Amino acid sequence: MGAYILRRLLLMIPTLFGIMVINFTLTQFVPGGPIEQIVARLQGQGDVFQNFSGSGDSGAQQTAQADTAGDQRYLGARGLPPEFINELEKQFGFDKPPLERFLDMMWNYLHFDFGQSYFRSISVVDLVLEKMPVSLSLGLWSTLIAYLVSIPLGIRKAVKDGSSFDTWTSGAIIVGYAIPGFLFAILLLVLFAGGSYWRLFPLRGLVSDNWEQLSLIGKVLDYFWHITLPVLASTIASFATLTLLTKNSFLDEIKKHYVMTARAKGLTERRVLYGHVFRNAMLIVIAGFPALFVSVFFGGSVIIETIFSLDGLGRLGYEAAVARDYPVIFGTLFVFSVIGLVMGLVSDLMYVWVDPRIDFATRET
Repeated sequence: MGAYILRRLLLMIPTLFGIMVINFTLTQFVPGGPIEQIVARLQGQGDVFQNFSGSGDSGAQQTAQADTAGDQRYLGARGLPPEFINELEKQFGFDKPPLERFLDMMWNYLHFDFGQSYFRSISVVDLVLEKMPVSLSLGLWSTLIAYLVSIPLGIRKAVKDGSSFDTWTSGAIIVGYAIPGFLFAILLLVLFAGGSYWRLFPLRGLVSDNWEQLSLIGKVLDYFWHITLPVLASTIASFATLTLLTKNSFLDEIKKHYVMTARAKGLTERRVLYGHVFRNAMLIVIAGFPALFVSVFFGGSVIIETIFSLDGLGRLGYEAAVARDYPVIFGTLFVFSVIGLVMGLVSDLMYVWVDPRIDFATRET
């Protein structure tokens, strides 16, 4: 097993390299880079994308001005000295060819140097560490609650297949699955965060303003008070999927011959379910653990963090993409990729933990 883990860890290196190559290449073709952003702001034009989407007389006038200046590289750069533009390019490293910039970036990454944000006076590492607790809180608690509730419920539904309990719980699960996470988040805010009904939970943030002055127990209670609604909103879709997956997996195993043989030997139903069926049925459920965690951590974090005003990695990545803050974009991408790859390895280790008969060490990679 140790050799298999080592091979998987070594395989992460080319995988990460490939992810960075693809995304770095894509950014070379995206308009509105950091230089254009700064130029547009200095010219009082707000967001640079207004220039790309401009139309009518205003757009024609801007185009004519750019032609007169003889500089088509940066819209709105007329009036700024070329020396200033050249200094910006040198400051951000855009005076070098793309290949050289990429190699320099990867060399710095090998030394855990992710650079500094273009538009914030803080290093990317400090920025990621500052935002990490919010996203980890959402991802870990949502995944944990989904598994703690969905697995027992799915097993119960499989045992009671076709009963009234199975019918009404399936109806509730389908309704929960049909509700988008962001819509459920808004509903929670309206109902329980002082929107129109009860003010039971805070409207925004991960902790209160006076969190530092609270006692240890007070800090814990305050944290859970703030995280309740975001976690519920993040869990709703994964809860439905995982419950049905667990039920169907157990139903498939219960119908197999080894279960009939175990019952014929006089084993109790509990022993049959948790001593024989569980480890076989849970393999497919455990296989979905990385995907569930990553989907909550990455996919749902942007919307949930925005709705509940949580300053996490998802929101950070979105704002960096809009502002073309490349060091932050690639820094968060690197963190997301590493977590996703590590979760894949954790999934394999959990396979072995649930069913020791599985031996990844004998597999060819």
